Amino acid sequence: MTSYGYFLASEEFTPAELLDQARQAEAAGFTSLAISDHFHPWNDAQGNSPFVWSVIGALSQTVDLPVTTLVTCPTVRMHPCITAQAAATSSVLTGGRFRFGVGTGEALNEHVHGDPWPPFDERADMLREAVQVMRELFGGDRVTHRGRHYTVENARLYTCPESPPPVYVSGFGPKAAALAAEIGDGYVLMGPDRELVDAFRRAGGTGKPVIGGLKVCWHENRDEAVDTVHRLWPSERLPGELAQILPTPAHFEQATELVTRAQVAESTPCGDDPAEHIEAIERYVDAGFDEVYVGQIGPDQSAFFDAYRTTVLPALSRGSAESTEAA
Repeated sequence: MTSYGYFLASEEFTPAELLDQARQAEAAGFTSLAISDHFHPWNDAQGNSPFVWSVIGALSQTVDLPVTTLVTCPTVRMHPCITAQAAATSSVLTGGRFRFGVGTGEALNEHVHGDPWPPFDERADMLREAVQVMRELFGGDRVTHRGRHYTVENARLYTCPESPPPVYVSGFGPKAAALAAEIGDGYVLMGPDRELVDAFRRAGGTGKPVIGGLKVCWHENRDEAVDTVHRLWPSERLPGELAQILPTPAHFEQATELVTRAQVAESTPCGDDPAEHIEAIERYVDAGFDEVYVGQIGPDQSAFFDAYRTTVLPALSRGSAESTEAA
């Protein structure tokens, strides 16, 4: 049966706001949390980007929900050794409730050291090697590794969880889905794409969880909700590989000038009609997702949590239970 979590957008909110949202999410009946890992926001209007590992430490002391990074890039900005230490500590702090979502990253966050931004095939190879290194370190043994992309010399994690955190791999095309099946304990996909879910299963992902997320804007005035999404998250509508290769928020602002208000209104649940929100989320259920994370855009968080607690989540739970009984 599909479960429903809340997506913490670190690009849009301060650490204190994220912690408050986590409390409200737990009280509203969401069963887990996801959080983005960014160095920059997508545009200046979003205005935030705290260090995700500090926020996860605070979350571990604020709520009892599982926390998943959606997603961390462990290959360029931070070495796999350091990322593994951060993930291991997060798992210890959360009592084993941390899940480690990883991906090949975006230039927006990873170019800040001035390193060249590799093409996808090279980034995928880097991710494969990074996951190998991190899994070795999670065991608590001393690790020496000399690979194509990374060197590790006598490294050992002394603070390790009882069990290694599961590694969920993000991917938005057939090759990435196959990589997720090969090296991951689960698959992260942000759109309700049944073909990619099936590709992941065929490549060896049968029995592994598929998780995804979407953004919505609950507001009593639908037009104002559309305006909020168009101002803060037009990057959601950029096609192809632009999100992976544009290097700065300014570049995203230039590219999203092509995103129209009508495109946002058509693609993002906006307003206070529960049916629109439920229908959008059920597309993920129908596509075979095991976990769906919903993020509220804009400042009207309390109204969102009230509506989801009283209307949307109960309807989704009833639907999932009926589907299970029918099966």
